[in-house]
Amino acid sequence: MEKQIVTPKRSLTTETEKLLNNQVGKEASSSSAYLSMASWCEKSGYANAAEFLYRHSDEERMHMLKLFRYINDAGGHALQPEIKNIQHEYKSLRDVFEQVLEHEIRVTQSINEIVDHCFTIKDFATFQFLQWYVTEQREEETLARRALELFDIIGEDGVGLWTIDQELGKLESFVQEGGGASQA
Repeated sequence: MEKQIVTPKRSLTTETEKLLNNQVGKEASSSSAYLSMASWCEKSGYANAAEFLYRHSDEERMHMLKLFRYINDAGGHALQPEIKNIQHEYKSLRDVFEQVLEHEIRVTQSINEIVDHCFTIKDFATFQFLQWYVTEQREEETLARRALELFDIIGEDGVGLWTIDQELGKLESFVQEGGGASQA
């Protein structure tokens, strides 16, 4: 007879575990969506946009794994989500980055809902863990907004799309250095 390992006591409520697993799915979906966007950009000749999105795909997977490990460490059971309905074609480079911003706003809203839930039930350990995501989402939204601003500032005519692609390659370092952060 096989010996059973004792299940560790849980510090997560089942509702919190469900919300976190739902977020795991959103992070995995983000990773897959950005990977698809990167492929479209690469085949369309936007090498810097492709690299930007490949990096973000990896980053979203890291976000997923961070949640995955937290759930398991807290006595829950992290679940590998099934990813469906990934878009593979886009109308334009601008369309890609409009979708990136919309996507990041939805993820921010989801994180905020989980944070609110944790605060309400006084799960301060999970609340504290999620503060990293709160900060990260502000950065992700800022980055997506800056990317879209390039289309309005530079314009898409003539060499505009080429220039936008070049600037997308520089954008992350600009935001990381505080160029996109509010100084108030």
